[in-house]
Amino acid sequence: MSRMSKNYKHYILIFLVPSVIGYLIFSLLPMLSAFYLSFTSWDIIGGAPEFIKLENYIQIFKGEEFYRVMGNTFKFLILYIPLIMISSFGVALLFDAKVKGVTGFRVLLFVPVLTSWVAGAIIWKTVLNGQYGLLNNVLALVGIKGPGWLTDPKWSMVSIVLVSIWKDLGFFSLIIFGGLRGIDKTVYEAAKIDGASSFQILRKVTFPLVTPTLFFVLITTMINSFQLFPQVMVMTGGGPLGSTQVIVERIYTYGFKYFNMGYAAALSIILLIMIVTITIIQLVLQKKWVFYE
Repeated sequence: MSRMSKNYKHYILIFLVPSVIGYLIFSLLPMLSAFYLSFTSWDIIGGAPEFIKLENYIQIFKGEEFYRVMGNTFKFLILYIPLIMISSFGVALLFDAKVKGVTGFRVLLFVPVLTSWVAGAIIWKTVLNGQYGLLNNVLALVGIKGPGWLTDPKWSMVSIVLVSIWKDLGFFSLIIFGGLRGIDKTVYEAAKIDGASSFQILRKVTFPLVTPTLFFVLITTMINSFQLFPQVMVMTGGGPLGSTQVIVERIYTYGFKYFNMGYAAALSIILLIMIVTITIIQLVLQKKWVFYE
């Protein structure tokens, strides 16, 4: 048995080696490189990085741009996360209901998930065009003058949020639907025997038992929100008037347009710290509202 156990461990190590090497080369090494570059001034083209200590971080926190960008990012978070959580939960309940045609609805709702972000953003950029876009033309038919969805600073981030919900709704609904299917049906039968109404069952039984899945969705949506990028770059490019500039867009702009790789690396490290911090806070707070069986 000891020989078999030793051989079994050897097989485990053999199969782990490719994954470990891939992690070291494609994840850990780039992270360490970015951390080092955040303390340097490097334009990619002109020679080796010059070590400048904390200068990049000082410039970031002294400038107004960082706080405006973070304001835009949190505006997206405040709008997107409640809407995607509520709509995904509602759609998942519909998925779980015995309604005729719900299977076809599941398929249609999942199509945007399979669509490339670039292709989807290009389509929505045309639909939301203020002059000849489909949405404003439809609104005009009922006597409503549509706004400049992508050219008005008041509506630009709202447009990004709505398109993001369109893209992600099917994915997160399916995850929550899986959580609903994992609930023991005898719990519902017991609640009905006790005389609970449909709303009471939803509030007192369904929601508490699906909170582990909702917590996973919340963590995922939070991380995705901080990494907001393709829809912004394709639809608005950070405009109008910087109203959709977000931190990943700034990292890309400073790194690959301005060739200020050290400054971009410092922004990426700040983003990493924020994501890790918020994730830890959520892990702590989950004890107050997440119920595990």
